[in-house]
Amino acid sequence: MTTMDPGLEADGNSTGDNYSSCFFDVNNYPCSDVGLLLPLVNEYTWPMGARTVVYFVGLLWCFLGVAIIADVFMCAIEKITSHTRTIKVASEETETGYEEVEVKVWNDTVANLTLMALGSSAPEILLACIETVGNNFEAGELGPGTIVGSAAFNLFCITGFCLIVIPKGEVRRIAAFRVFALTAVFSLFAYVWLAVILLMVSPDEVEVWEAVLTFAFFPLLVIVAYVVDRNCFRPKRTTKKKDKDNEEDKDEDKELGYSNKLTNFLPWNKKSKNKKIEPGKMDEDRMRALIKELRQIHPSLSEEDLVELATARLSEEQPHDRLWYRISAVKQMSGNPKLTPHFDTRLAKVYGVFKKKEISGKLEDAETASMAEMSDSNRKAVVEFTSTQSAILERDQKVQVTVRRYGRLNCQVVCRIETIDGTAEAEKDYVAVKAPLVFEEGETEKSFDIAIIDDNEWEPDEVFFVKLSLDRDDEGSAQVATVGKRAIHEVTILNDDDPGVFEFEKPSILFKESEGKAQIPIIRSNGADGRVTLTWKTEDLTAIGGRDYIGGKGTITFEHGETTKMLEIPIIDDQEKEKDESFKVELCDIDCPGAKLGRIKKTIVSVVDDDEFNDMVNRMLIKVNVNMDAMRVDSSTWSDQFRNAMNVNGGDIEGATNTDYVMHFLTFGWKLLFAFVPPPSLLGGWLSFFTSLAVIGVLTAIVGDLAGIFGCLVGLRDTITSITFVAMGTSLPDLFASKQAATMEKTADNSIGNVTGSNSVNVFLGLGLPWLMAAVYQRSKGNRFMVKSGDLGFTVVVFIVSAIVCLGFLVIRRYSKVFGRAELGGPTVPKLISGLFLFLLWIVYIAMSVAQVYGYIKAPF
Repeated sequence: MTTMDPGLEADGNSTGDNYSSCFFDVNNYPCSDVGLLLPLVNEYTWPMGARTVVYFVGLLWCFLGVAIIADVFMCAIEKITSHTRTIKVASEETETGYEEVEVKVWNDTVANLTLMALGSSAPEILLACIETVGNNFEAGELGPGTIVGSAAFNLFCITGFCLIVIPKGEVRRIAAFRVFALTAVFSLFAYVWLAVILLMVSPDEVEVWEAVLTFAFFPLLVIVAYVVDRNCFRPKRTTKKKDKDNEEDKDEDKELGYSNKLTNFLPWNKKSKNKKIEPGKMDEDRMRALIKELRQIHPSLSEEDLVELATARLSEEQPHDRLWYRISAVKQMSGNPKLTPHFDTRLAKVYGVFKKKEISGKLEDAETASMAEMSDSNRKAVVEFTSTQSAILERDQKVQVTVRRYGRLNCQVVCRIETIDGTAEAEKDYVAVKAPLVFEEGETEKSFDIAIIDDNEWEPDEVFFVKLSLDRDDEGSAQVATVGKRAIHEVTILNDDDPGVFEFEKPSILFKESEGKAQIPIIRSNGADGRVTLTWKTEDLTAIGGRDYIGGKGTITFEHGETTKMLEIPIIDDQEKEKDESFKVELCDIDCPGAKLGRIKKTIVSVVDDDEFNDMVNRMLIKVNVNMDAMRVDSSTWSDQFRNAMNVNGGDIEGATNTDYVMHFLTFGWKLLFAFVPPPSLLGGWLSFFTSLAVIGVLTAIVGDLAGIFGCLVGLRDTITSITFVAMGTSLPDLFASKQAATMEKTADNSIGNVTGSNSVNVFLGLGLPWLMAAVYQRSKGNRFMVKSGDLGFTVVVFIVSAIVCLGFLVIRRYSKVFGRAELGGPTVPKLISGLFLFLLWIVYIAMSVAQVYGYIKAPF
């Protein structure tokens, strides 16, 4: 379109030359020819500032769209990779001689390096392909720059961020270190190979054989990783070696989160008589145990409260892969239904107490595993009290407290003990202690005495505390030792100048009919002197003596120094459906002068009918499994997708936060549009896979145009735009996913373990595929496929050097006690320094790339 100046049009005497020189092309304006699809309208009259803002905001908004459609794409991948087949396994415990077991069709390693890597890297890979095809099979700068820039952001920034966010005092190690080492080698090899073909073999040109070989490395990586994962190169093992390896595998399973507490959730469980339990579903035995444990913490929890807490527990115990964390992060970013349960502050406190109680109440095998974890596989000495509390009669005049050491024993450890007042006061009730305690080499236990002051005056029972810590003045101990979980010991001074006060522990207590007997605790306080006999009697309420329980009248005797006794009353299980029944037990007489009855002289014993309890358990089972089903990563129907798209947090208004409302508003258009994509439940997920992949391709083309035009408007070269804005925008979901995995998992595999694999796949597939197409096309036309190697080759070389430094640093962290012998977490100061160091590597990479592109430095190649 051409236009003539109106002033000259009115001047009829203008010459032809002057007339023609006043025409200009309104389609020719700055950055109008950069995009493949954009601009959609003529922007000749738009101010440069307005165009810059529009394209920048559009770029950010499209990044959200890419993240959401990539979430749909990965839900389809999850559906595909979760396919199972049934196999028959020999079993002597079944009548048929075998049991049917479902196993995954896809090997986890192959799935990670193919479909899952494609899911997380699809935008970068498609951007490179679309740019090459759109440029008439000529090389561009945006696609290759984004791939290299994403690799740098993933390796430096994501690793550094995950390293810092680990809670204080905790560490995360990579469990599958062999696979990580293999993918790290392939990642470095991928970029070294890239530098070789760009700078050495055929500078500024990619030949057909180079493109073929680059693309062929992708299936080669998958095959080698599969072989390593299956241990195909291990020598044959003897029986003893097999047993040892099996034990190692069990230890590795524990590291990966498959501890004993998860056996009920595995596809089959021999302890439950081969009863098959579907993963992600609650079973009846586990539900009963949870109800009992939770009601011990908070007896007044309602059925709905128990359902929410049980859902949270089941969700937490399920093993999650990298794909799950990526999907979860995107759902949180976009205001979609969460994959983790949410409950109010009150239930959050109850759940926190439950987890602490579970940790402190481990069985012996779990305690042994905890000891190994605390001692970092015997690399450190762990010191702690043998128990968390003790009681002593005042007249005994001293209490003995014992500290144990386990883990590393070939070193000296100096710790400190210090008493702290409670209701008992130092120098009035006991003699304060503040002194070092030295463990010599080989010593595993040390005891010390604290003097108790016997004043011959009646006082209520009093408590004080003993604190254990490492000696700050001994730097050697701080390096080789740590304090265990039992760092505080509570001492109760029992007044022995009085027979004591006797009462029930609780005013009411609950028992199941099938338990056979009610064990009712009676406690003795404010004295423990002499032998005391109490008389008790029962009284019928709704329960009838002789029919529902065996009651009447009896006695219970406390010997000298005893402070707790259990009164046992038999309960009769009639195997009939009944309402809850109750009876009363009362303490009515004491045979010892000076002894007294306390405030709780009566207690109500409630007997719960098992049939009614079973009904409640069954209702809760249904609700918990429905809740777990609602937290699936994929949607079953189109109606589910539209409901989730049109409602904040999928309609769960109570669980929605302010951030959810804001993100729902920003992403509503994308969510509504992508709800038309077929759900993963159709055709095994493949229809959703290909549809969402096509949508990602279109949206990636738009992102490429937006990034290119924005860079043009602000004066940035495509190389710099790609390694900064585009790389960060496409990698932010991975950042949030890795952060969530780092804090929730016990290992670093799902947070940083897959970064190197993704980086190598980006090169082999993201550059190998478009370069192969372009090289073949250009050769068919008699031309050469030219790739300017200057700026791209320099950024690749800088990344290789930085990556070697980063990976070497992670290996140092894994084996250095200064950093906690782990890739992530550890002591606070070294952890922060490590994170900042990795961020600095990324900044150096960006700064040197900018300096090269704009000519501030000149590479020698």
